[in-house]
Amino acid sequence: MSSSGLQPLQNAFSGFTRLSKGIAVLLAVGFLVVTVLPWALEYVALVPGKSIPMAWNLLTAGYIEKSLLSAIVNVLAVLFIGKTLEPIWGSKEFLKFIVLVNLFTGASTFATMIFLYFCTMNEDFLYPKISGFHGVVAGFLVAIKQLMPDQEITAFFVFKFRAKHVPSLFVLVSVVLSLLAGDAVQLLPFILFGTYGSWLYLRFFQTRSESNLRGDPSDEFGFDTFFPEVVRPAIRPVTTILSKIFCGRRSAEGEEGTGHILGGKPLPGSDPAEATRRRERGARALEERLAAAAQNATGAADGGASSLPVSSKPPGMGKEKAPADESV
Repeated sequence: MSSSGLQPLQNAFSGFTRLSKGIAVLLAVGFLVVTVLPWALEYVALVPGKSIPMAWNLLTAGYIEKSLLSAIVNVLAVLFIGKTLEPIWGSKEFLKFIVLVNLFTGASTFATMIFLYFCTMNEDFLYPKISGFHGVVAGFLVAIKQLMPDQEITAFFVFKFRAKHVPSLFVLVSVVLSLLAGDAVQLLPFILFGTYGSWLYLRFFQTRSESNLRGDPSDEFGFDTFFPEVVRPAIRPVTTILSKIFCGRRSAEGEEGTGHILGGKPLPGSDPAEATRRRERGARALEERLAAAAQNATGAADGGASSLPVSSKPPGMGKEKAPADESV
């Protein structure tokens, strides 16, 4: 194969950020440690019955892979998704997202296992060794849904999906695999809480450095959008209750998309128009990165490939819309 034929493959496996490579190394080291020293899994995986006093396993469990396949998949996920998200968010916010989603996932899984134990008195809920980075990977997919919902993604060179549907498909496939394997405890809690925890953070709490605004109240990022349209009317009342529990009161106007309120005052960054502008700025930043990657890839040749593992630019987010965005 000629060097020009290898160029797209070389580009795909280059450009990884320093932080994503560091997280990948951490996952690889964690896998090697528990492979060489299996007894260490008792101390670094999440074992709900031992989390008191070993509370550190709420944090460490997310970075420990028990199988080679899951280690490879999650290492590739953090490398490829990291070089999309980190340039848009910045390294500090990217690391903050990973830490918070991982902590939320671990703590929520612990609470759920303890609750199930007291409901059933089944000790199987107390002593499973739960671990893996798949909760954070599920959170990454939610972030992709937020930033570039109409981006077309090709899986296995055959299946094409909009980015906004990928988190729901990931959860659905995980549920099916867990039921077939008969061991839902090892997989589902991290994926479900990783998905919800990342949405909760991005929806209500994330502060964008370029605007110093918080959250994303747009209708396109509502929790009901993770479900098929036929069941969304039934989901909306439930998600409204969850929003009130976790994030304070929302005004009647807020329910129609004008913003969140807490204590009678709008939360910073709750303006839907500003949320839309932030999403468009993120899409433009992605386009600039795609163009820069294409220039580096082509050199003297024409029409090089982008380093991102996606098949096209987000529809409706082209550069021709930039003047309209600035005038809003």
